[in-house]
Amino acid sequence: MEVIPVADLLAQGEPTILQGFGRDWPLVRAGQDGAAAAMEYLRGFDAGHRMVGYTGGAAIGGRFFYNADITGLNFTAEQVTLADYLARMASTADDPAAPALYLGSADLDTFLPGLRTANGPRLDAATLGAEPVASIWIGNRTIAATHYDMSNNIACCMVGRRRFTLFPPDQVANLYPGPLEPTPGGQVVSMVDLREPDLARYPRFATALAHAQVAEMEPGDVLFYPALWWHNVAALDPFNAMINYWWNPVPRFADTPMNTLLHGLLSLRDRPEAEKQAWRAMFDYYVWGPPDLPAAHLPEHARGALAPLDEPGARRLRARLLQKLNR
Repeated sequence: MEVIPVADLLAQGEPTILQGFGRDWPLVRAGQDGAAAAMEYLRGFDAGHRMVGYTGGAAIGGRFFYNADITGLNFTAEQVTLADYLARMASTADDPAAPALYLGSADLDTFLPGLRTANGPRLDAATLGAEPVASIWIGNRTIAATHYDMSNNIACCMVGRRRFTLFPPDQVANLYPGPLEPTPGGQVVSMVDLREPDLARYPRFATALAHAQVAEMEPGDVLFYPALWWHNVAALDPFNAMINYWWNPVPRFADTPMNTLLHGLLSLRDRPEAEKQAWRAMFDYYVWGPPDLPAAHLPEHARGALAPLDEPGARRLRARLLQKLNR
């Protein structure tokens, strides 16, 4: 079995397509025989559990996003079975006014056990440095609004074509991120509609577009992109399926950086500019700089939270933070 060169891809730090890597996977081959064959193949792994199905009216053009005044979302979510939702997709496949139908981020081993083993690369903790989360995405012509993930990603295009438009993390200000919550899919999304960017309203988006990378994917193609790269994902055919793998090679006890960002809004954003710059220097020293530098001049018994973290140390630090936050 051909192995994805994960270490090389991480070192490169750029989105990369491995064209045709999975052309011989059974689900890919089934899809070449048509949507009905692909659906039948998927039904053979169905564990029967109810999963979340997302439905948007034809008017949204497949783009799962906010409603017009950003007071809610432009789609609904309901508990469905895979069989019933596949039947809905099949029955509306030729309808130009079909609703947007989407089963997103469903845990592969829970809902379709065995599919991962039969289809896809060998990706495990030994390969990646952390156990990956494997998910499946099934739908018709849908668009995931531009967003980022906090994990590295390997996306395997299984059925139907997909277009990824990717932006490097340093373009965040030019992407006009939306509310921190609620969000259409768990992460912050760009407010700009990539199909028709309103550059009068969002002028900096022109700069983001100049830095964009576009990955046109055929069934069997595999795309790697690093954590925090923004991406817009358009499924281009009447029936599409993708399997992806998320992972971060960090200890399980590590907290999510988003919690730090939220606390930064609470504690740092509105301080005087001189203080903010002083805290920038503090973060450079304690967080962004060499991890062993802040404790190097201290005896081991006095290093406390500055020592390398382990599970007990993380618990102590988390308890200390909770105590301070619950003042």
